[in-house]
Amino acid sequence: MNAKEQLKIYTEEVEAVIEKYLPAEEGHQKTVLEAMDYSVRAGGKRLRPLLMRETYRLFGGNGSEVEPFMAAIEMIHTSSLIHDDLPCMDNDTLRRGVPTTWVKYGYDMAVLAGDGLMIYAFETAAKALSMTENKERAARCMGLLAEKTGIYGMIGGQTVDVELTNKPIPKDKLDFIYRLKTGALLEASMMIGAILAGAGEEDIKAIERTASLVGLAFQIQDDILDVTSSPEMLGKPVLSDEKNNKTTYVTLEGLEKAQKDVEEISAKAVDELHSVGRTNEFLEELIKMLVTRKK
Repeated sequence: MNAKEQLKIYTEEVEAVIEKYLPAEEGHQKTVLEAMDYSVRAGGKRLRPLLMRETYRLFGGNGSEVEPFMAAIEMIHTSSLIHDDLPCMDNDTLRRGVPTTWVKYGYDMAVLAGDGLMIYAFETAAKALSMTENKERAARCMGLLAEKTGIYGMIGGQTVDVELTNKPIPKDKLDFIYRLKTGALLEASMMIGAILAGAGEEDIKAIERTASLVGLAFQIQDDILDVTSSPEMLGKPVLSDEKNNKTTYVTLEGLEKAQKDVEEISAKAVDELHSVGRTNEFLEELIKMLVTRKK
């Protein structure tokens, strides 16, 4: 079985895990629950839960306590996309080939759906506490998830990104935005996998560095696709950054250098991964596939 066939099977497995933890669409608040589930079910690469599970396996993890965290990280990621697409942010109408949440359910319900998913993610992650004998590890992972999501993580990066819209962004601030807005959740994904599996502290730090490099490469590739892909291929509008007057890696460094750098950064990520002295061939292939992806 080649890596692409394996990716398809593993993605389907991750989809089943996520589906298992989605809230039931019932009660007087049914509309917001429908909007939450619609947003998660719209699809996506499921990269974060995949990276989490494969890092968990890299360090010998074979239990089910990782599953609530897999679902939780995808809920948080989807929450951020709902809010990113709002008229007050990027004002996008297409996401993953379907209408964005605010277009489908209205601005007000989209805000609530994003908030709902963010909170429900932690309710979901907390279920791991009753599924493991290593409750301290699970509790540590919950704290890490909050840190990498909040003002010192993803939301902190989004804040600087929003403040600098329509303004020139110097390289150091662009690096900060990418490291937090995109990198932080990828770091959380891989570190949670390592922690739950009982990895040592030095290995956890190596995994954090690996994930940081993966996040940077992933975001640069996103910038490249925004100017080279099509809405049909990407499942969302292209030239969105240009429309919103956003500085990107491509606008700062040029397309050719961006393409070269994303390859070098992903190679560094694989080298860093090798430093833990363990092997997960699919995890390595997954990191490499991020560079060549077309959507």
